Amino acid sequence: MLRFYYVPGSCALATHIALVEAGAQYEPIRMSFKTGDQLQPEYLKINPKARVPALVTDHGVLTETPALLAYIAQTFPNADLMPGDPFSFAKAQEFNSYLCSTAHVAHAHRMRGYRWADEPEAHEAMRRKAPAAVTQCFRLIESEMLKGPWVMGEKYSLCDAYLFTLAQWLEADGVDISLIPKVHEHRERTRERPGTTRALNEELS
Repeated sequence: MLRFYYVPGSCALATHIALVEAGAQYEPIRMSFKTGDQLQPEYLKINPKARVPALVTDHGVLTETPALLAYIAQTFPNADLMPGDPFSFAKAQEFNSYLCSTAHVAHAHRMRGYRWADEPEAHEAMRRKAPAAVTQCFRLIESEMLKGPWVMGEKYSLCDAYLFTLAQWLEADGVDISLIPKVHEHRERTRERPGTTRALNEELS
C-alpha cells in the first residue's frame, strides 16, 4: 500500500486529492511543521529535503508535487486524470511546473524568507512583495493558462487539484480575488467535487 506523508493545509493537498480521485489505496500519515516532524531523523530517511509531500511506493520514495501527480495518473490510468497524448501531457506538466517553481515560490516569500536571506529587513521586504508577486502569477494563470471550465479545457485533470491547492492561500497572501474571477470560480467548482471534499475532510479529521 502507498504511504502518503502530508501536512494539513500544505501543497500536499494536491497529491491527497489525486490519490482520492484515482481510487488509490493509501495510508495517510499526518505530520506537523509546528512540532518539526519533517526534521526528525525517521522522516529525513524518507525525504532528506525535509518537505512534504512524500509518497512511499513499492519502487521507492517520490517527492515533488508534479512528479507525484504524474505518477498517480499513470499508475491509475483508468481514472483518466491526465491527458494521454504526449503534447497535452507535456502541457499539463508545464502548468504544474509553473505552479511548483514560480507560484508556490512567490507564496513562500511571505513566511519563509529565511530560505533566501538571513537579515530580518530582507525577510520583511519579501513579505511586502509577496502579495504583488503572487497576484502577478495568478493574473497570468487567469489570462493565459486557465482554459475553462478546467485548466486543460472541458475535462478535469490533476492540474485542477494543484491549482485549487494553491488558490486556497490567495486571501492570506493578500491577493484581491476580484482581480482573478476565473480562478475564483475554478476554486469553488473544484471544491464541490467529491474527491476534493473527501481529501479536505481527511485532513481535518
